[in-house]
Amino acid sequence: MGVQRQGLLARLAREFVRLPGIGQKSAQRLAFHLMKASKEDALRLADAIRDVKEHVTSCVRCRNIAESDLCDICQNPKRDRTKILVVEEPSTLYAIEQSGGYRGLYHVLMGSLSPLDGVGPSDIRAHELEMRVKEGGIEEVIVATNPTIEGEATAIYLTKVLKPYGVCVSRIAYGIPVGMDIEYADEVTLTKSIEGRRAM
Repeated sequence: MGVQRQGLLARLAREFVRLPGIGQKSAQRLAFHLMKASKEDALRLADAIRDVKEHVTSCVRCRNIAESDLCDICQNPKRDRTKILVVEEPSTLYAIEQSGGYRGLYHVLMGSLSPLDGVGPSDIRAHELEMRVKEGGIEEVIVATNPTIEGEATAIYLTKVLKPYGVCVSRIAYGIPVGMDIEYADEVTLTKSIEGRRAM
């Protein structure tokens, strides 16, 4: 019986190791913590994970995380609907939201262009952003892709696609160090980067 329980605990630790930023020791600590936790606490965590997987989806308009067709940001009538800030991932959107320095709409690409990896414009659904701009009412698109080769390539591509519609396309300023993911920047750096954006 003890061997089986040890095997189950090791299996739980292996699952934790698969999570980003969790090493072997952290995984073991989490597994032991859950083993010592009350059954109610452990099952509450399991239920939360299950609910996220079963009920969280992508916003049909911006591709942000949503629990219905539209995310909370797209549903909010107080947002500035003349601006769209383009990010690679929902985690970046949330980092920018926490900074409090931007009150417009978003568009989440779910990646960046990387021809060497076979990721093209259709994979990041650039056409959906183009359609939003084509519908009218958008005055500025702020490109906030990561300052990497792929992020820069994506920014250049989006500028070429969107410029014919007469919309201002800008790029966030480089207050964020090159090679760093935007989601890890502090709030002041994020706010300054958005304020110091430049036309492309």
